Amino acid sequence: MARDTLIGSRIRERRALSGLRQADLARRVGISASYLNLIEHNRRRIGGKLLMRIAGALEVEPSLLSEGAEAALLARLREAAAAQPGTKAELDRVEEFAGRFPGWANLLADARRRIDALEDTVETLSDRLAHDPHLAASLHEVLSTVTAIRSTAAILAGTEGLEREWQDRFHRNIDEDSRRLAEGAQALVTYLDGAADARRSLTSPQEEIDAFLADRDFHFAELEAPGADPAELLDPAVLTSQAARQIAERLLQRYAEDAAQVPLALARDVVAEHGVDPAALARAAGCDLPCAMRRLASLPPQALPAPAGLAICDSAGALTFRKPLDDFPLPRFGGGCALWPLFEALARPGQPVMRLLVQAGGEARPMRAFAVAAPSRAAVFDAPPLMEAHMLVVAAPEATAPPPLEVGVTCRICPREGCPARREPSLLSAGF
Repeated sequence: MARDTLIGSRIRERRALSGLRQADLARRVGISASYLNLIEHNRRRIGGKLLMRIAGALEVEPSLLSEGAEAALLARLREAAAAQPGTKAELDRVEEFAGRFPGWANLLADARRRIDALEDTVETLSDRLAHDPHLAASLHEVLSTVTAIRSTAAILAGTEGLEREWQDRFHRNIDEDSRRLAEGAQALVTYLDGAADARRSLTSPQEEIDAFLADRDFHFAELEAPGADPAELLDPAVLTSQAARQIAERLLQRYAEDAAQVPLALARDVVAEHGVDPAALARAAGCDLPCAMRRLASLPPQALPAPAGLAICDSAGALTFRKPLDDFPLPRFGGGCALWPLFEALARPGQPVMRLLVQAGGEARPMRAFAVAAPSRAAVFDAPPLMEAHMLVVAAPEATAPPPLEVGVTCRICPREGCPARREPSLLSAGF
């Protein structure tokens, strides 16, 4: 139905591009102008020989008229309607709308796509402004320099009879601080100018690590064999800072230990039999649940029936590892949603938690989240325990019960209203 309803619109567009009048095209293909008018306004179906004759008259391949981009257009329109459920759009008439008004339909779909891109940019820049250590340090430097200049100028202006030697010293200080302020402000402007490419700009060791892991799909085949040296895999082109290399080496060392405890072949067999089930893998390999979760998240994509995401946090709730999914993004900086079972598990050490979740906003797919918290090191007398929580996220089956819990990414960009766990207002709230 969708394909047929838009053929007429494409014929009208091609005829206009060719500079033909409706009557001229109708005469060439042997039909009346009134019948062609009905076809072009998607009120008559068309196919077979007539479609071939019209394509020949327009000097285009028939497939360009019969197989256009209508499926993608209809999908974008449905996504736009799902993102604004309060509008009560007539989804049962979306094909009619796209067929009769293709220009308006494309305009609406493109506007929705631009809104999504802008919200994505707001999310990235909000995280950067709120948590970017480089930006915070730069702003602190600028403010400190301004304060120093102001203090020195106040002394010069408010002190009568100041000796020449001290006047020269204060003038020199103002000159040096002014130069430093100009350089700092220029560096800050240059840095902010790069925000247009915010997703590729690496501003912290954690972002360097995220890029390094994502480039390998979080799987390192070299470490599946015993005796591999994690240090040999550190890519200086991506891990440019010493801090990032140190953290990455520690992560790769843990990867090698997990691979030795849970061989790849065993993990594949368990996934083939049980699906993405950390409890089943832990039983089969004789490992703990955190190790099983890390192992499942590190398997090559072709070994999994569906992608698996992973979030790890320390006792303070700070995310130390993140493997996001399209349907379950994770914040680049700062803390995540307080409703995640990741944080629930921290309050119940050793107690596994499983919850059905769905990300607020849009038409996200329900996800199944497995979480557990365990000590990150052996117990030490007279020292506080160091806990670490893991949360593995996979797509839930189509029919799920009970209804999934609606959660967000982080409060700053969560559209969920009336949330009892909200820490701060959302940038995406109504009226933004």
